[in-house]
Amino acid sequence: MAATIRDIKKVTGLSLATISKYLNGGNLLPENREKIERAIEELHYEVNEMARGLVTSQSKTVGVVVFDIANVFVCTVLQYLGDGLRAAGYAAMICDSHNDPLQEADNIRFLMGKQVDGLIVLPVAQTSDFLNPPIRAGIPVVLLDRSLGDSRVDCVKVDNQTAAAEALRLLVEYGHRRIAIIGSDTVITGKERLEGCFQLLKEMNLAVPPEYLKLGNHSIEHGYQSMWELLRLRKPPTAVFLGNFEIILGAVMAVNESEFRCPADLSIVGFDDLIVSNLSNPRLSVVVQPLRSMADETVRLLLRRIEDIRNAGSNPDAEQEPHMELSLRAQIVEGGSIAHIKCSGRAVNSN
Repeated sequence: MAATIRDIKKVTGLSLATISKYLNGGNLLPENREKIERAIEELHYEVNEMARGLVTSQSKTVGVVVFDIANVFVCTVLQYLGDGLRAAGYAAMICDSHNDPLQEADNIRFLMGKQVDGLIVLPVAQTSDFLNPPIRAGIPVVLLDRSLGDSRVDCVKVDNQTAAAEALRLLVEYGHRRIAIIGSDTVITGKERLEGCFQLLKEMNLAVPPEYLKLGNHSIEHGYQSMWELLRLRKPPTAVFLGNFEIILGAVMAVNESEFRCPADLSIVGFDDLIVSNLSNPRLSVVVQPLRSMADETVRLLLRRIEDIRNAGSNPDAEQEPHMELSLRAQIVEGGSIAHIKCSGRAVNSN
């Protein structure tokens, strides 16, 4: 049978109130703290977090809502979030929205019913209406990866516009002018990356012909089909910007099935360094997002908000810190997938 708080009382001779105070993080005399800690170790006592939550109004659990748990980006971020939450003594309760806004709203309500202390959301929805229930209930929310333009919640993301513009600039600096874009106009991150590309093209006084612009979903199918359409053109591009990991995967599959060779016939720069860039030969030049830093900052912000709420309970007059949108900078890691070309557009040597 598992040890209980009464067993600790018998071993230490201390009152239940003193032991409870210790378990809930209160200040004790050093000798009493030492007695309790020795008894916990001897008895192999484990704290019942559910019972503690009823007393402290804290479950030590954070709800994490993701747009697609099968997505490689999401899997990687979840690992880093788990590391950060675990180090802080919290557990994660994960819900998958299956890229469905209605499911996402249901997930939020479900987690609220589980009395989570806070929410981390990688959103599907394009607006923040589904966050109204936790906001009204005073449950802190931090968005990760995708901003919804809502000043009521914190957000940690990457500067997608700048990163995409820098990736496209790299192609221009290598001499490319016939540049195609395979991207997404259905999700917020994809739209931001497209904005960065278009801004750079305007700055460089360059245009993308309609047949070079392939917009659709962040999906392997979109990348594959779009790349084949580009390769079959009478005058195909000399370089392609690929908007995310799934698009990269599909596009590289198409190139591998074709007679085109990278970078001799086609140069490639992509967004996201998730496995495929290392498996490709040559290694792809890619935008690398600081995923661990994104996760760490998300956990840090959420725990700060949870602490703010705790402090506000004891000090109602305490001023709340304004919510923030933290935009981290990505970096470009060059591989061997971009060729230098002459003004004619013909490849002369590879990077």
